Amino acid sequence: MLRPKVPTMPTPTGLVTPPAPVEPTVVVQQAPTPVPAAPASSRPTVQLTPGAVLALVGGGTAVVLVVGAVLVSMLLAVAITGASVAVCALVIRSLINADAERR
Repeated sequence: MLRPKVPTMPTPTGLVTPPAPVEPTVVVQQAPTPVPAAPASSRPTVQLTPGAVLALVGGGTAVVLVVGAVLVSMLLAVAITGASVAVCALVIRSLINADAERR
């Protein structure tokens, strides 16, 4: 049978020198340089008033309700479609069995 050939490690050619010893290095810590301050932004800051917070909460609630209603209606449409297909399958099977019994 076919047998895989296992590769062998080639022998080194020429002179092999041992690796040079590694000498430890000295770590010198420097004082951290101060970070420059960010320039002041020319955009106005956003301030939310109680009315704005109430509008945001109302808008978020409306979005959640609309998305929920859409998802529930899609689920209901799938359920109704599945039920109607099942009823049609039962009617067709009944008609086929009734036709087979008459012959």
